[in-house]
Amino acid sequence: MKLKMKTVAIVIVLLAAMLFAACGGGTPQEAETAPEQAPAPAPAPAPEPEPEPILEGEILIAIAASLQNAFEGDLIPLFNEEYPGVKVTGTFDGSGKLQTQIEEGLNAALFFSAATKQMNELVDGGFIDEATVVKLLENEVVLITGINDETSVTGFENITDASHIAIGDPASVPAGQYAEEILTNLGSWDEVIARASLGTNVTEVLNWVAEGSAEVGIVYMTDAASMEDKVRVIAVAPEGSLEKPVVYPVGLATDLGDRAEAADAFLDFLKSSGAAKVFEKYGFKVL
Repeated sequence: MKLKMKTVAIVIVLLAAMLFAACGGGTPQEAETAPEQAPAPAPAPAPEPEPEPILEGEILIAIAASLQNAFEGDLIPLFNEEYPGVKVTGTFDGSGKLQTQIEEGLNAALFFSAATKQMNELVDGGFIDEATVVKLLENEVVLITGINDETSVTGFENITDASHIAIGDPASVPAGQYAEEILTNLGSWDEVIARASLGTNVTEVLNWVAEGSAEVGIVYMTDAASMEDKVRVIAVAPEGSLEKPVVYPVGLATDLGDRAEAADAFLDFLKSSGAAKVFEKYGFKVL
């Protein structure tokens, strides 16, 4: 009887062991030696972005003489800090002379005029792309004399009291055209033009006054500021003597070819906040 009960007990133990194994049980050693799951493979590194190609090229820009100091002193060097591969060459003169040169074949990629008249005529002639033209700056017309000169002239109204007057040639120099408009409205133009020396650009007028060969001259405020150690401003053009403000437009040539990318970059630079600070430094108002 005891043997029979012992046999039954053994059977019960074996059945329990089999049931435990079927439910996933195992010895502690078996659990410890179970194979570990392989880690997930690391993601492939992202490809390095390709560097942007360096912009290269060469452009000629035709710039009003009153902007020469700003361009040569600051703007062209500042542009080349960002675009060292672009060579920028400037030609500076009266806007009317530059207009004529462009019409006769000057291969300028960009034109920056001291007046809208010359720009509009080049647009009408198909030389400048109207879609790119921007009215960028504003200036003032002033009457100047030498820093140490004594003159009885106190303003535009009595400019004819001067012994020698210098103005830009109204045929090609916007500052001369503004002078003609101002003095015509004041009733003294005929007397002035009869004895005035006519400069080929506003810089020439400025230099005549600075060196004393002219008692007074009509230039832009920014020109006077560039030689404040040699000239002084007598007066600003009287209110109402000019129908429109002195605006400087800039635009790109219609036929740029492989110069297009460099020219676009330069025009965008001129409209940037960095360029605006330079223009303001030289006395221009940025529109």
